[in-house]
Amino acid sequence: MDAEALIHLGEIAAARASIEAMEAEAGTDAAWHGRLSEAHTQCGDYVSAERCARRAFNLAPSDPAFANALSAALVANGNLKEAESLLDALIAARPDQYDAYYNRATLRKQTPHSNHVDALRERIKSDGHVPAASVQLHYALAHELDDLERHDESFAALKAGADARRSLMSYKVSSDTDTMEKIAGVFDNAFFNQMHVGCSDASPIFIMGFPRSGTTLVDRILSAHPEVESLGELTDFPMALQLQSRTAGSKQDLVAQSASLDMQALGQAYIHRARQRSTGSRFFIDKAPANFLYAGLIAAALPNARIIHLNRAPMDNALGMYKALFRMGYPFSYDLGDLATYMRAKDRLMEHWRSVLPGRIIDVNYESIVTDQEAETRRLLDACGLEWTPACLDFHLNDSPSATASAAQVRRPLYTSSIGRWKKYRKHLGPLIEALEIEE
Repeated sequence: MDAEALIHLGEIAAARASIEAMEAEAGTDAAWHGRLSEAHTQCGDYVSAERCARRAFNLAPSDPAFANALSAALVANGNLKEAESLLDALIAARPDQYDAYYNRATLRKQTPHSNHVDALRERIKSDGHVPAASVQLHYALAHELDDLERHDESFAALKAGADARRSLMSYKVSSDTDTMEKIAGVFDNAFFNQMHVGCSDASPIFIMGFPRSGTTLVDRILSAHPEVESLGELTDFPMALQLQSRTAGSKQDLVAQSASLDMQALGQAYIHRARQRSTGSRFFIDKAPANFLYAGLIAAALPNARIIHLNRAPMDNALGMYKALFRMGYPFSYDLGDLATYMRAKDRLMEHWRSVLPGRIIDVNYESIVTDQEAETRRLLDACGLEWTPACLDFHLNDSPSATASAAQVRRPLYTSSIGRWKKYRKHLGPLIEALEIEE
């Protein structure tokens, strides 16, 4: 069985052994080293991913796929300056590598004396008619203009990029909101009043919420503790759920069937998958934001797991998502109407979880963390059963890999400039303000 199949089945230890064996035989085959880098990434081993990506790049430096892969690995491991230099060289050699423009823009705060705004505008003039190019270039331009506090220009570029991205999708937000309603209907008080025997393992700490709500920040704070390691944004719980349910139907079919599963078996299947990524710490973090959809199943299958939910002021969170170009997922974030509809549905689902799972959801507010870091960190550690350590205050010194969209930001100390930042875009966000019922 090859490594990719083993990864899909959650057999990470076997996959790593297979990858190591193939690495010894890869020789001077750049393509093989590239595939091995991708496999290491899927296993959560970003140090090995960088090593293989570098070998592939050194063997075939003119292949943009290897330059992009190496830059992604460098970012995950915190080597931001080298990543920027690599992307500069890639763009100079291959200006048609549109992903590189956005990836570069996010690596540091652009300044009036060091930015790429004029070059991006010129590239949009020449290549902006290509949908994929329009998306990447406009998002890069929007990001750099935002750094320069040129908010009206930034929003115009942002909307052009978001509209281009949305035009490439076949997505109806009602599909997701209907699923959330179905989840709340299935996992009701009657479900939780039944006797469910879950897996007793207390090692998982789930961090969930919207992207840009502070999930990565809390992940870095907690993983700075010596008894905690972060496994990143795992897909292991939904994968274990699909394999246990053995259904190939719709999302709503999966919801209906999942309520009758053996909760102990589901919890054990998840632990088996996740623990193979772990180095054996007392606790591990799974910070897949969308796990809020599975909070009820997580609570039943893993009754001793900690479930942390991030809240952030809705307008800041909404704008943060709208400004982000996600590699995959979150299709609702590219249209302000869809975004508001999804956010309201998610809020209703979280209120449902708090109602049927009293005391299980540990709510954390982003604003509280950045304005009163020590008090909130102490509260968070206590809720997780962890002793106080000042290392958690210096989370930005945490050198463990981070492969999320916030990988560059979490290498910096806390800052409060993101609180209320939406107000700089107020005149462009009227429909969103109304839809979210924001009182100014």
